[in-house]
Amino acid sequence: MTQAPAPTDRFRYDACEIDPGLGRLTCRYSLGQRRFTEHVSFGPGGDWDGPAVGAAARLVFLLLGVSYYKTAAPPVIDLGDTATTADERDFLRTFYVEGLGEFAYRNGLDLSGIEVVGPDLAARQPVPCNPATVRPLVPFGGGIDSIVTVEDVRRRFPSTALFIVSTSSDRFDAIERPAAVTGLPVVRAERSVDPQVLRPPAELGFLNGHVPVTGIISAIAVMAAVLSRRGTVVMSNEWSASVANFVIDGRSINHQWSKSLEFETEFRALLASTFGGGLQYFSYLRPHTEMWVAQRFAGLTGYHLSFRSCNRAFQIDPAQRLDHWCGRCDKCCFIDLILSPFLAPADLSAIFGGREPLADPSMADRFRSLLGNWPEVKPFECVGDEEECRAAVLLAAARPDRSGNATLQRLAAELRIDGADGIRVDELLRPVGEHCIPDAYAPDDQLV
Repeated sequence: MTQAPAPTDRFRYDACEIDPGLGRLTCRYSLGQRRFTEHVSFGPGGDWDGPAVGAAARLVFLLLGVSYYKTAAPPVIDLGDTATTADERDFLRTFYVEGLGEFAYRNGLDLSGIEVVGPDLAARQPVPCNPATVRPLVPFGGGIDSIVTVEDVRRRFPSTALFIVSTSSDRFDAIERPAAVTGLPVVRAERSVDPQVLRPPAELGFLNGHVPVTGIISAIAVMAAVLSRRGTVVMSNEWSASVANFVIDGRSINHQWSKSLEFETEFRALLASTFGGGLQYFSYLRPHTEMWVAQRFAGLTGYHLSFRSCNRAFQIDPAQRLDHWCGRCDKCCFIDLILSPFLAPADLSAIFGGREPLADPSMADRFRSLLGNWPEVKPFECVGDEEECRAAVLLAAARPDRSGNATLQRLAAELRIDGADGIRVDELLRPVGEHCIPDAYAPDDQLV
């Protein structure tokens, strides 16, 4: 067994290297005597000579480090030779503290005192970013959110392409199958994660836990957009991604922080200082609830048998990965619940391959956790907030074809006792929150 790394008070950013011949970015970090290296490959071609490529690579370098910092979570983040402005250091500190909120909570850590140090840059001159056209790039995870975004955006912008990140040539079928249904071109990147962090954490004495992966993917998507001369990265993060799992000692802990409006707003400011106005980044679903998304997805029947948002579909170890819905994880339960007001039981049974969670009475407590009717906190998963989950139960239970579903009827009765039947469902099916959608993409009722 390899010995744990010697204690250290700092995590260091060592080098960021671009190899146009290989179409690859290499990021190097260190923690005491231990070295970490990750390669991000974008494939052949691409505008590697463009003036914005180095600036985009720097953003990936800055955000990617969080995956290796968390192995020991020391109090100092040393940017090495990478010069940053005060605003950039403030952004990075927030990214670490808030993005690792769940990680810190689970490991009993207080990261609020993190320091980010390195060479100071008084101001940054934006680098020209010259996309050929708007040509939207949509990061695609294969779930109902990104499917709804793609189908809306492509209607106005036929040049839309998907962006998919995989790991070391290992592609997830749960993403590839619905991607094929779109028929759209795919821009790809592959992460070769340092093998040290893929080993069981106890072997090397590492800490373990959730990282703000959507923030990392956002930075890689920006670099992919620059390389492919696309001017817009369109995310699919909805309103409830900003809702915290819980608040402890005055601090919000949000599993989805890097999908939140706070992250989006701060990352957009970082992009503006880096590229001026040459590259757009926003979430198309930001003003909408998961209820609204589910209602739209229900009509996209061509995807119903190809998408699979089950947690077990995304296991890193292919041997542990399921090729079907497990029907038992929090994600399976949430997807089933949020679609149940809009799809018939037979349709959902077909989607889940006969493993629909709502058809299994033993799953009632897992649904209660989604509803906030259980002592446990909201699951640390990408799921909607309690109010829309409660609304989904009440709507689905009122369907005549669900009158015999014992789980739904029991949950609905419990909600009525709690007074939850006063939820205004119609309000959840309209835009409910702020957004950063540019006018060119926004429907008339969302123009900024």
